[in-house]
Amino acid sequence: MSRPIEGLRLAFFGTPDFAVPTLEALCAAGSAPRLVVSQPDRPAGRGRALRRPPVVESALAAGLDVVQPNRVRDEDFVARLTALELDVAVVVAFGQIFPRTLLDVPRFGCVNVHASLLPRHRGAAPIQAALRSRDEVAGVCTMQMEEGLDSGPVLGRAETRLYGVETAGELSARLSHLGASLLLETLAKIAARGSVEGIPQDHELATYAPRLTKGDGVIDWTQPAEGVDAQLRAMTPWPGGTTSLDGSALKVLAGRLSTRESEGAADSAAVPGTLVEITDRALRVACGSGVFELLEVQRPGRRAVSARDLANGERLESGTILGS
Repeated sequence: MSRPIEGLRLAFFGTPDFAVPTLEALCAAGSAPRLVVSQPDRPAGRGRALRRPPVVESALAAGLDVVQPNRVRDEDFVARLTALELDVAVVVAFGQIFPRTLLDVPRFGCVNVHASLLPRHRGAAPIQAALRSRDEVAGVCTMQMEEGLDSGPVLGRAETRLYGVETAGELSARLSHLGASLLLETLAKIAARGSVEGIPQDHELATYAPRLTKGDGVIDWTQPAEGVDAQLRAMTPWPGGTTSLDGSALKVLAGRLSTRESEGAADSAAVPGTLVEITDRALRVACGSGVFELLEVQRPGRRAVSARDLANGERLESGTILGS
């Protein structure tokens, strides 16, 4: 499959880990980008030292030219890209909006690898949205970019089944490789046809997945236990699931749906967020319906502990209510 795309003149736009497999696939296929574009270095960690994006690390290791503009709409940057006489700009989780002047630079336009089955879950957090919505399938699409938000014609799509156990981090890793393969297939079709042929999206079916905030990780105990489970998996690793206990924050690192075949009447009648039972392995918490079990938790500034150790250390009793 690599042979048809070796002649394409490419630029690559990407920033996080999710984009790295696609960049590596292009290089392995003999189609290393003429230029790799990523976001500027950002402060990270407790020391707030500047950290390079994963795409930059990968590109430099491969000996590729890298640029990290503050704004891709700046005239100087657009002029630099125009001088490369590009066929295609490949865009994977880059993080800036492209103006029309940039979209029109490559001969075949800009092709985006988006981590959803468009038009479902347009926006910045499609993987988390798929998990929180308890979708049965997830996937990736390649899309011809236009000025609308993830609204361009779909060039290719690939699906993978969800099993109700994946975290966002695990699904992201899976989809990143699926997207890399799909991108190579899409570029091969463009090279063979000498044109871009996509299928318009049905905009009436569109749903949106806005950028996550820390508040998205606050557990809503009034939802069914299945919803709590989906929320926790969707928010792992970031921003993580959180609740409150005795007025202070409690991070939920691991949990599961109750393994009991049926819940007692007392469990069903309990106020959502109530600690209904402390077992040898878990804290069992009542939800809007059903019970969710906390397995591993962490207080701010402290080490992670098992839920049982937290109960012993803080002398928790059944009837304690989590959340506000």
